[in-house]
Amino acid sequence: MIKKILIVEDESAIQKVLIDTLTKAGYKSILAKNSQEALQKFKEKKPDLILLDIIMPGESGFDVLEKIRVKYDSKVPVIIVSNLREKDDVVMGKNLGVVEYILKSDISLKNLMLKIHQTLSN
Repeated sequence: MIKKILIVEDESAIQKVLIDTLTKAGYKSILAKNSQEALQKFKEKKPDLILLDIIMPGESGFDVLEKIRVKYDSKVPVIIVSNLREKDDVVMGKNLGVVEYILKSDISLKNLMLKIHQTLSN
């Protein structure tokens, strides 16, 4: 069964790279460009994993993640991919149960794909 990955990202260049990379790796990509769309697609599509940006139109990625964890009582694995690098942001992500917190400036698609594969294999 093909695993579904919800990409929550508002930057079109990053959207394209992630979708292309995930498609080549055999995953189904679901794109959400803002927090409202992210929650709607989360409920409708029931993804196996979420790649989540923090700064986007509407509510922050942290708000989206909190709703997924609390309101929808979901433990779906989440990997944050963000420009926010403050220690408090990383700690907040970890407290909300993210699998990994990756800085966009440090991203390696090879390492991201490895983490995705490891997470979805568990």
